[in-house]
Amino acid sequence: MNEAGNSGRVAPALLLISSLLCLHAYGASLDEPAPDNIETRMRACTPCHGMQGQGTHDDYFPRLAGKPAAYLYHQLAAFRSGRRHYSPMNYLLEYQSDEYLKAMAAYFASQMPPLLPRPPVELSSAQLARGETLATQGDADLGIPACTSCHNPSLTGVQPGIPGLIGLQSNYISAQLGAFRYGTRTAAAPDCMQFVAVRLSEDDVTALAGWLASRPVKANLVPMPQGSLITPMPCGSQGA
Repeated sequence: MNEAGNSGRVAPALLLISSLLCLHAYGASLDEPAPDNIETRMRACTPCHGMQGQGTHDDYFPRLAGKPAAYLYHQLAAFRSGRRHYSPMNYLLEYQSDEYLKAMAAYFASQMPPLLPRPPVELSSAQLARGETLATQGDADLGIPACTSCHNPSLTGVQPGIPGLIGLQSNYISAQLGAFRYGTRTAAAPDCMQFVAVRLSEDDVTALAGWLASRPVKANLVPMPQGSLITPMPCGSQGA
């Protein structure tokens, strides 16, 4: 993930550990030089995000594959600037250029591996019903728009910058809603997710995250084209 000329500046120990892990994962020998291309460089991401960015069984490392490139770029830039907080990502990206972040984003956006199997969601029928209502209808009394109004009715995202919600673990979704609520994750103004998250109760977060995580695997995970949504998105958000 490191650019040429910056190898002495970006968390060398962390990069070394990641490199050794990905070499082990690929069954490669330290004596076998790997080709210097974007696919090889992105192997450093595989211990956390899986081969081709399909995710892992760790609840808190999300799938990157197939998400809109602009969305991925904005997240990488947020980690680089410290606007989004997670120390390993902050260290790894601190000195990377916009050009390199965009190349990383384009690589993962182009990958379409199958979704990993997920454990069953253990929620009551009432909780799942509440989660479905929030996701598909929102809650007008609380000023909460439906998830589908931004992320599309199939929840696979919208180009250029709104991510899909299919295939994410409930703990990850819950953690991100909490991060938006408390300001440890932010988006460019208008920050629509912060607007939504502060209106959700803890019970609503649990219900919504569980229902989204329980959605069946879809054959087509491709985000909808830009301009596909008929109704305007709340807050004018573009998913930055």
